[in-house]
Amino acid sequence: QVELVETGGGLVQGGGSLRLSCAASGNIRSVNTMGWYRQAPGNERVLVARVTGDGTTNYADSVKGRFTGSRDNARNMVFLQMNSLSPEDTAVYFCYALVQSYGTGGWRQYWGQGTQVTVSS
Repeated sequence: QVELVETGGGLVQGGGSLRLSCAASGNIRSVNTMGWYRQAPGNERVLVARVTGDGTTNYADSVKGRFTGSRDNARNMVFLQMNSLSPEDTAVYFCYALVQSYGTGGWRQYWGQGTQVTVSS
């Protein structure tokens, strides 16, 4: 089994910054794309940022220029640096990773448990 554990969420004032971290562990053979989704109350879960295996990043239009995704392949970790936060960024943030596990040889997207980010006015 593969587990993703997220840290770094919290309460921050508008204009502030937070850095989210996510570490993948377990029966991992390879890790491809990693990234972040978020889900605000009453809304759908939407993609925020992704970092491909070669380091290419993509961002939702709503966070471009403010959020930066990065990864540490040696540690199977992905990060999300969030700057210039606004109340509209308030959501539960979920990391994900496309992981190839030992035994199956197949690829599956795994999810972290989610970490709450709350941005006050």
